[in-house]
Amino acid sequence: MLTDFSTYHEWNPFITRVAGAPNVGAELSITLSPPESDETTFRPKVLVYDEPRELRWLGRLWIPALFEGEEFFRCAAAEAGGTRFSHGVNLRGFMLKFMGERLKHVARGFVYMNQALKRRVEQR
Repeated sequence: MLTDFSTYHEWNPFITRVAGAPNVGAELSITLSPPESDETTFRPKVLVYDEPRELRWLGRLWIPALFEGEEFFRCAAAEAGGTRFSHGVNLRGFMLKFMGERLKHVARGFVYMNQALKRRVEQR
């Protein structure tokens, strides 16, 4: 589900559009719609694509020293059956200290997205 980008608009309230292919080295165009904040589009580069285990990309704001974020999605077999899903983002750069309020909205968007993904997977 995480690499079926064409269906994101159907279930994902936060990442509402992804264009491109999840191939290592490819550039994606991703539109974020954080709650109570402005929509934004960024163009990260795919670092890892190991379906069905991991998808990871790196996005930058102009140059790495200003702001960059490495986002990852991981799936692993759970001991009791099922799948354990991990999602996170590592942020760094000078601009990070000026983005506090915006990052609160983004963090809430991640929560909404992960809840929606859980519902979608469990419905199938």
